[in-house]
Amino acid sequence: MRKCIITNERFPKKELIRVVRTPENEVVVDLTGKLNGRGAYLKKDKEVFALARSNNLLAKQLECEVKETVYDELDSLL
Repeated sequence: MRKCIITNERFPKKELIRVVRTPENEVVVDLTGKLNGRGAYLKKDKEVFALARSNNLLAKQLECEVKETVYDELDSLL
């Protein structure tokens, strides 16, 4: 079980999308769930993605800048 950083609800790992800050300080969407680095989980929901974008919560959680392309990639996954 993992916790969504927006809703604070717990879900099985397969029901969430993981965003990772790699050791090279690059932020990527991890579809495999196995990339090395600090991860944050988001519920698969457009409203959750919109809240993460507007509140900049991914940047706070991952402690680095998150580019708009990461949010665009999240939106395209649904």
